[in-house]
Amino acid sequence: MKKFKFNILCLMGLAALMVSSLGSCVSDDPDAENFYTFTGEMASDFLKNRAEEYSEFTEIVERAGLMDLLSTYGHYTCFVPNNNAVNEYLKSRGMSSVSDLTNADCDTIARTHLVNNMYTTMDMGQDRLPTSNLLGRYIATSTGFDEKDNPVVFLEGLSHIYFELADDSVENGIMQPIDRVIEKSNNYISDLLRDNPKISTFYNALVATDVLSEVLKVEDETYDKNAYPKYYYKSHIWSEVAWVPDTKKYGYTFFVEPDEVLETKYGIAKGDMRALYDLACKLYDPVYPNDVNKEGHSFENLKDSINPLHRFVQYHILNRYTAGTSDLTPMDVRIGIVNGAFGYEETLVNPVDWHHTLLPHTMIKVEKLTVTNWIGNGTKGERYINRRYDNNYQIEGIHIDPSIESDVVHDGLNGHYYYVDDVVAFSYDVQNKVQNMRIRMDFSTVFPEVICNGLRFEGDPTKDDDAGTPDDSATPKNGRNYYFPLGYLDGVTFSNCSVVLRRPHINFWSWQGDEWNLFGDYDFTFRMPPVPYSGDWQVRLGFCAIETRGVMQVYFDGVPQGIPLDMTKFLNSDLYIGDRFVIDETPAKYDQMTVEEKAEEQKLLKNLGAYRGPRSIFHFSTSSKGYFCGNERTYRRIMCQTYIDANKDHYIRFRVASDGKQGNNNEFMLDFLELVPKSVYGVDSEGEMEDDL
Repeated sequence: MKKFKFNILCLMGLAALMVSSLGSCVSDDPDAENFYTFTGEMASDFLKNRAEEYSEFTEIVERAGLMDLLSTYGHYTCFVPNNNAVNEYLKSRGMSSVSDLTNADCDTIARTHLVNNMYTTMDMGQDRLPTSNLLGRYIATSTGFDEKDNPVVFLEGLSHIYFELADDSVENGIMQPIDRVIEKSNNYISDLLRDNPKISTFYNALVATDVLSEVLKVEDETYDKNAYPKYYYKSHIWSEVAWVPDTKKYGYTFFVEPDEVLETKYGIAKGDMRALYDLACKLYDPVYPNDVNKEGHSFENLKDSINPLHRFVQYHILNRYTAGTSDLTPMDVRIGIVNGAFGYEETLVNPVDWHHTLLPHTMIKVEKLTVTNWIGNGTKGERYINRRYDNNYQIEGIHIDPSIESDVVHDGLNGHYYYVDDVVAFSYDVQNKVQNMRIRMDFSTVFPEVICNGLRFEGDPTKDDDAGTPDDSATPKNGRNYYFPLGYLDGVTFSNCSVVLRRPHINFWSWQGDEWNLFGDYDFTFRMPPVPYSGDWQVRLGFCAIETRGVMQVYFDGVPQGIPLDMTKFLNSDLYIGDRFVIDETPAKYDQMTVEEKAEEQKLLKNLGAYRGPRSIFHFSTSSKGYFCGNERTYRRIMCQTYIDANKDHYIRFRVASDGKQGNNNEFMLDFLELVPKSVYGVDSEGEMEDDL
């Protein structure tokens, strides 16, 4: 019966409406338009009217100067520790009353318990809340049972929401009474790894290789958002406004094998660096054969950049902070007819993200299992590293453990770590089998600063009532668009332009709802994501052609590539295949084509430097899906086809080629990037084609 109730709770959470939860806290300062007059109870009234239960936390909120905020503003989730919980917390700190706390302590405690979005327990089905608290930190969530055998939601693995008191609504939010004060660690991620005795072997390797020194950054304190004004622009028919990000934070994500896994699967005793080094040699020597006889390869030179153990540790670490497994793959949503990853047809493909690691020129592939035919020994709905299970290979990959522990802390000031069930490595098979495939990346995953600063899924994607007259209040009700100052994005240079990330909208002709725009006489260069091995590759741009856009010339490593890309031309124009392209977003007519007909059309388009949009991608309303493969606007253009050295940095440059101020100030759109090896794009036999997914 307990297992049944637990499963029901999990299903309820996973099926919850996530519309309002797709953003991060944008501000905690009230704006004039949000001052309401209500006759009902506000969050502040809830606290004051229940002094016998919550007077201690009420005093903390008042000393933090936040009671007025809870009286008049916003849509909050307030996690409310009762008096017993606060007293236990004070006792643990050697204090006898709230008066022993400093005002700074009160501010930290209050902001830790306040989230600028409304969540019921049914919305807490993932391993963290989708919105950060007022300190910019994410609260870990998990499901379990209280002492009375009631199914409850746990916060940070310790505190739980009272079953009988959960989801108490007030006029400006939801009150969630809890049994313990929530504490978020302010330790560096390296300190959390050090303090966990279950992973001492990995931590010792982190120190021995000095990769520890590469994971210490937290925030650029010189960055000042107030130095930049709002930016007003027009994209297609939408008049909008963008802000610079509030912060410039850095962060890291670790995938760590517990000591038990290393010992059970590889016979590596706890703390045995020599055995771990030997394993690293077996994994990395086939990938870097030219380094085997160099001095830095030896066990005596573990800090050298070419050392196998140094590479082994680096590949376990992403250069971006993810507070929960939901950050590792595209966001799950339930909006109307859609229940799954944003913009993915999950019956056809597993949702996938590619993330850069600290090992130079490498990425990790993370996917959530959704396609029934390719589950293998995996678990549907779980996430795996470097998995490839299809008609060509059956490589199961490494399972990421999403569980929240009560005895150790996984989330720190500048990073998060997950347990994995096998060794994570950029091995020969990963390089030449798993990642020898079409690599498709949303542009918001190309730049680590986007995920580190909570900008990827901003606001409410169902709302577009800020179009025409942009909402430029301090806290726009539907979320923010962002633009980026020069120097904010690593590996990016530009001049004479503005670089804008538009927040997600479900009806945009954009994968996952968001898009990047360039405006002005742009000259924009970015460091391309790495390819797994050297060879011939195609680099493609996914975008949406619109009449208000412009023309650009693409360069690869400074060399111009082909003719300019005109973003006003559709696939049914004379530039491509004209009336032969049948417009049908359902896409019933496309599916009626035979394989031979599809192959013939793909070959014709390929010769013209283009491909249809993918069959597995769609935009949607609450009642229908519009698949990219049947839309004449949402296609892919080959930017270059060239030899790429996998051991070097490479750069893509976009330079305006419009005649004057075309359209909306030469508006140029970036949606997604594809890196395609010759093993995929090089099909030329009659009747054969690259898969259309």
